[in-house]
Amino acid sequence: MNVTRELVDAVGDAFNDNDIDAVMKFFADDAVFDHAIGPDEHGVRFIGADIIRGIFAGLFDKVENVHWNTLSCGIVGDKAYCEYRRTAKHKDGRSEQYLSVDILTFKNGMIIHKDTYYKQRV
Repeated sequence: MNVTRELVDAVGDAFNDNDIDAVMKFFADDAVFDHAIGPDEHGVRFIGADIIRGIFAGLFDKVENVHWNTLSCGIVGDKAYCEYRRTAKHKDGRSEQYLSVDILTFKNGMIIHKDTYYKQRV
């Protein structure tokens, strides 16, 4: 299965719906998520769909809403390079906004690697 903009947008829609079940339909069982922060050069690495589910479910649980507005998206082979403006309103009233980039690697229509980068705001 070729990576298409429609596929990438469907992944984005699931995240923007803050729907963990819809999000996880796009992740392979052995997927890897490299978070933007962490002590290693790749950030913190999470391996396996069950662990990745827990990470994103935790995010959705602590916010009223989180949204990724796609600024641009390029597809090369099995990878999608997506720039976003991420906004979130937390249940405690805090708001966040920052720019981020995801590199999504697909195999057979499923995400096998999600590599995330974002601007640190201090």
